[in-house]
Amino acid sequence: MLRIREDLERVEAQTLAPYAMHACDSRGRRWSEPPHPMRTVFQRDRDRIIHSAAFRRLEYKTQVFVNHEGDYYRTRLTHTLEAAQITRTVARTLGLNVDLAEAVALAHDLGHPPFGHAGEKMLNELMRSYGGFDHNAQSLRTVDWIEVRYPQFRGLNLSYEVREGIIKHSAFKGRAAAEEFDASLYPCLEAQIVDFADEIAYLAHDVDDGVKAQMLTEGDLEGSRLYGEARSAASAAGGLSEERILRY
Repeated sequence: MLRIREDLERVEAQTLAPYAMHACDSRGRRWSEPPHPMRTVFQRDRDRIIHSAAFRRLEYKTQVFVNHEGDYYRTRLTHTLEAAQITRTVARTLGLNVDLAEAVALAHDLGHPPFGHAGEKMLNELMRSYGGFDHNAQSLRTVDWIEVRYPQFRGLNLSYEVREGIIKHSAFKGRAAAEEFDASLYPCLEAQIVDFADEIAYLAHDVDDGVKAQMLTEGDLEGSRLYGEARSAASAAGGLSEERILRY
């Protein structure tokens, strides 16, 4: 059966939690566009982010290890994909709008510079006389202005909810670029869970990469209750080498 956008919006109305953000209730875009016949507004946003040049450039931006260190280590792109996967699971479990949550997750690091947080710190120092540098503000600037893909407007012309989720990622109160969205208010729940998914993703994979690079040892992890529980479960499985247990 062919499902058009109106069908998808009806499914949202029937299945999403009362506190979820429905696509048909979006506050719209900066520049008005006809609705897509097959995709909801948040599905369209997600697809525009994935096809942007800024999203592809995440491949060469550092998470912890620089790109040429090896194809095993996470980059900013693989981190984003892992954060988006966790976001989808949490959103689905809570009855939230998965498309909106995923769009925010996919865009949350578009403005991150190379060389991880060290790069951001250096840029902030160099740009101090111009107001400094903040990667969340740069992420919004990227989707609003830097990306040029459409003849009618600059940027990706994303929905209000996705743009608000981008600029209000992590601690946002006092962030000048958030004033457009009322910096005293938290964004929708779909955007809020991205903060938690982001943290879950990087805490897990940074440990994984650290072990692989032999920068972390089993002794370094023993103080973690989560690691202790995982090790006990792996040991109980039996027949696993120490390396396999460490990977569990």
